[in-house]
Amino acid sequence: MSARCQVTGAAPQFGNSISHSHRRTKRRWNVNVQRKTYLVPSLGRKVTLRVSPKGIGVIDRRGIDAVVADLLARGEKL
Repeated sequence: MSARCQVTGAAPQFGNSISHSHRRTKRRWNVNVQRKTYLVPSLGRKVTLRVSPKGIGVIDRRGIDAVVADLLARGEKL
């Protein structure tokens, strides 16, 4: 399972850890992705999404029906 938000598209970012002596080693910042189940009235069933906290806020503001319509238009599998 990839660490990518299905709503916002947020993905891991890459960079360097810099020690006190200024040595650089590669590191990765993962996204806080949660599995969350929503009841979608327009589909008549429950849908489980992988969403970040920002994605949860988007769903709260726009509504699950609008977000699911965008995901289906994008070709995302639900």
